Amino acid sequence: MEEKRYLTFALGKGRLAKKTIELFEKIGITCQEMKDPDTRKLIFVNEELKLRFFLAKGPDVPTYVEYGAADIGVVGKDTILEEGRNIYEVLDLGFGKCKMCICGPESALDLLQHHEQIRVATKYPRIARDYFYNKKHQTVEIIKLNGSIELAPIVGLSEVICDIVETGTTLRENGLTVLEEVCPLSARVVVNQVSMKMENERITKLIRDLKTVI
Repeated sequence: MEEKRYLTFALGKGRLAKKTIELFEKIGITCQEMKDPDTRKLIFVNEELKLRFFLAKGPDVPTYVEYGAADIGVVGKDTILEEGRNIYEVLDLGFGKCKMCICGPESALDLLQHHEQIRVATKYPRIARDYFYNKKHQTVEIIKLNGSIELAPIVGLSEVICDIVETGTTLRENGLTVLEEVCPLSARVVVNQVSMKMENERITKLIRDLKTVI
C-alpha cells in the first residue's frame, strides 16, 4: 500500500486561524502544538492523520494554495477577491462575517448616484475597480492606502472609501456612513486545483464533515 501523502493547510493568521482550529476540532482534526502561544515553529504536523498546517498572512494564503505549497487554505472572501488567484472556493465557513462597503459622508451619496468622477481610497483596489467599473459603470480614480482608510475622506484625499465594515462604529465616530454595499464577506475554504483532482476523496470528505458542524 502506498504511503499516504500529507494534506497541507494554510491558515490566515490571527482570529481566523483560531476559529478554524476550533471548527476542525469539532470534526476530530486536532493539532495541539499550534495552540502553544510561545512556539517558534512554522509548520505543525498531525502525524496520525497525515496533516500539516502553517500560518500565513491573509493575502499570502491564496498564493500558497494556487502554487500547491498548500492543498487547502482558509481565508476571508475579501482576500480571495482581491488576490484573484486560480483556486477553487469550496465552502463558506460562516464566521468572520462582515461586508465590503462604499462609505463616506452623507453628502457623497449624490456623487455616487449621479455617477460623478470621484476618488476612492481603499486597501482593496481590485475589488473597488471591479465594483465601480463593471457593476456601476462609474469612472473613478482609485487610491491605494495601507493604513486607516477612514482618514481619507476626512482630510480630503478622497470622496469615498471602499472598505470592510463589521459594526460601523469607527465610521460613525468619524462622521462617515455606509453609502452602498459591495458584497458580503466571511471565511472561506479554498483548494488547489490539482489537489482537488489528486486528493478528491480526502478533500471531499473534509468538506462534508465541515458542513455538518457549520
